[in-house]
Amino acid sequence: MNVLPIEDRSNTFIEHSFIINNFVVMIGKQIKDSLCRVLGDGVQYQWHENNNEIIIPDASINCNTRDRKNVSLTGIPRMVMEVLSNATEEYDRNGKMEIYRKVGVSEYWIVDWRKKQVEIYLNDGKEDGTTSFYLYKTVTKENKDDLQLVMFPNMNTDFDELFHL
Repeated sequence: MNVLPIEDRSNTFIEHSFIINNFVVMIGKQIKDSLCRVLGDGVQYQWHENNNEIIIPDASINCNTRDRKNVSLTGIPRMVMEVLSNATEEYDRNGKMEIYRKVGVSEYWIVDWRKKQVEIYLNDGKEDGTTSFYLYKTVTKENKDDLQLVMFPNMNTDFDELFHL
């Protein structure tokens, strides 16, 4: 089994962690009575579509937490969030996004705390059986009321709470 190296986070600002924690708290209190769980940074995933290499999202919502291989989850999360930092931006926008597309993550948020911006991508199937992410919506301070989990429309999200630093 190949293991991807953990990204060098020495240049990651504390704001990166604040955003992750804000999301986990905001969603966690709403999802607690369901089969789904919101998971923060540090939770490992391992999928055969990714050659069983370990990947660690910043946050995810997973309704298949019983599916495991050792200490890694193997169930596909419905939603994944990555918070950009100088050290991880290229990997989050390219490598990780491709992995999430390939395994079938439905909704992918890229959060830029520096710009106070959330890019919401949805995974769309094509007639030939392939999938691709497309930019569904970019949410900024100007349209902050548009911040909403597409896969979980009954959950409330709050732009100001997410970006509370």
